[in-house]
Amino acid sequence: MKTGYFRPFILIKLTFLMVFFSHQPAFGKIKLPDLVGDKMVLQRDVALSIWGWADQGENITIRFRNETYNTSPDKNGKWSVQLKPQKAGGPFMMEINEITIRDVLVGDVWLASGQSNMETPIARLTDRFPEINVSDLNKIRYFKVPTQNSESVKENIAPGGKWFTGTASEVMNWTAFAYFYALEAYEHTKIPQGMLVSSLGGSAIQSWVSQEHLRDFPNDLIDKQALSALNASKLDKGRNLWNQKDFDDANWQKAKVPGKWKDNGIQAKGTVWFRKNFDLQASMDGKFARLYLGVMVDSDSVFVNGTFVGSTSYTYPPRKYDIPGGILKQGKNTIAIQLTSNFGNGEFVADKPYKIVGDGVIVDLTGEWKYNIGRDTSKDEDYKSKLKNLRSTPSGLYNGMIYPIRDYKVRGAIWYQGESNARQSENYAGLLKNMIENWREAFQWKQMPFLLVQLPNFMEKTSDPNAPSGWAEIREAQFKTSQTVPYTAMSVNYDLGEWNDIHPLNKKDMAKRLFLAARKLVYGEKLVSSGPVFKSMKVENSEIVLSFDNIGGGLKSRNGALKHFAIAGSDKKFVWAEAKIKGNTVVVSSKEIKNPVAVRYAWSNNPEEANLENAEGLLASPFKTDDW
Repeated sequence: MKTGYFRPFILIKLTFLMVFFSHQPAFGKIKLPDLVGDKMVLQRDVALSIWGWADQGENITIRFRNETYNTSPDKNGKWSVQLKPQKAGGPFMMEINEITIRDVLVGDVWLASGQSNMETPIARLTDRFPEINVSDLNKIRYFKVPTQNSESVKENIAPGGKWFTGTASEVMNWTAFAYFYALEAYEHTKIPQGMLVSSLGGSAIQSWVSQEHLRDFPNDLIDKQALSALNASKLDKGRNLWNQKDFDDANWQKAKVPGKWKDNGIQAKGTVWFRKNFDLQASMDGKFARLYLGVMVDSDSVFVNGTFVGSTSYTYPPRKYDIPGGILKQGKNTIAIQLTSNFGNGEFVADKPYKIVGDGVIVDLTGEWKYNIGRDTSKDEDYKSKLKNLRSTPSGLYNGMIYPIRDYKVRGAIWYQGESNARQSENYAGLLKNMIENWREAFQWKQMPFLLVQLPNFMEKTSDPNAPSGWAEIREAQFKTSQTVPYTAMSVNYDLGEWNDIHPLNKKDMAKRLFLAARKLVYGEKLVSSGPVFKSMKVENSEIVLSFDNIGGGLKSRNGALKHFAIAGSDKKFVWAEAKIKGNTVVVSSKEIKNPVAVRYAWSNNPEEANLENAEGLLASPFKTDDW
């Protein structure tokens, strides 16, 4: 037949089929949260929730470990199925209608949250712990909840999250603390471990607490005028000008790097530009290189020969930026840094690397630089008074990163945070207590275990026992919470920090200590899981006798005589004291204080030398006997 005969027939048939199918019921696809996906770990021995969304009229069937479950969506399109408690094991397969989820494990799941020390990428630790590079652990898994800061509660997390194993090909997706905790837990229990990490660098505790649980605290909401002023402050005089290679900086002031702004005579609060010229040999012309800029306070943007090479939005991470090929030139080159410090404490932290490395060449960037002030926000009085609230928007991270995962069953929570609240430590104990209550309500588990990582030592040591310390106040709040809020425990870490890096690298020992607390609190093992805990004091003439709980096999001093005890009389002026162990007590005294009334131990930002421990080698928590 002629082909022209078929065209009308085919068109009629296609039209019929389109009309026919357009009147048939729609078969809606179901949607799952990213948490419910390949390689996930489900919590053992508890009823499990699997949830998602679907069109009205859709029937949902779940098949898992020879069991079948059926449900349908509610009027809002959400559906949920409760699976019976599962024994540890795997891998298993789960089928949800047409979706197949593979490599599912059942074990223990830990919700890990906090700020930058919970965010520290594992790649930063590979030099110290080279075994990370050859990790071969398929039974530990990791899921990072994507950042989502929301004014109202969200039903789903932001897109982009996925589960990763602890094998060498995937382990670089992990954060460091989560890896070492999962490793410690797996080696002890021999069952799968899942780390559900919901954290954000630089976040304050109030951002992780619901509005309902913040009612009794001062209003920290961002003021729109303050925010507008902040945006204006970014438009400094040097924008798109002082970063250029050929800009004439002959009239700029000189500064030394590394160094603090104030030590260099810089009194501004806001943005300061730094520039340095350096020469390169012909072999580096156009070559790729790595730029190391130590640690800077607070945020930076970096330019090499006028080309932007990287930025960091907050104080803590080490600055390591790649300089792409084609930027560096033989002869004169220029590096420009826009450094912003809203509180005027800008700094290039000492004892960190400041250099360019490439093709066997190392360029030392320490020494003399030029600087100029781009914007001094201390002159903006309205902005200045409200600036402190800009980083602590209440409830936003709870709304976007905790509430949406409330149905995912866990074994307990890990909290490593407090650095961002050190300036506002007076409310921290109450905020932490309310946050724990808040999360327990959200996860519908009144006895949900909370494991607290007490802040390690940080900043320069002080010789003044009366020096104020926000970090000591935060440690005290963490300690009191662990003693007064049921089903909580805490690890002590003031020997594991680094004075010049708020992100200490020894996350391995931190995780080991915290899991020791979990073994007692969560798994019910009978063991000594913490160091000595201050119990009471008694004044005897010119001495104060301190008593402790959790002394284990007895009190000890680590590495010589006891250190970092201070004693005071009624004038509230502390002096360094002599401290000696007598049986199960510590006796504290000073020739300068005849009638003592109070003692403090390890009460500073960096009490690294404090050394009271028990026979098990676990350090005593910092404490004070006064309420001054």
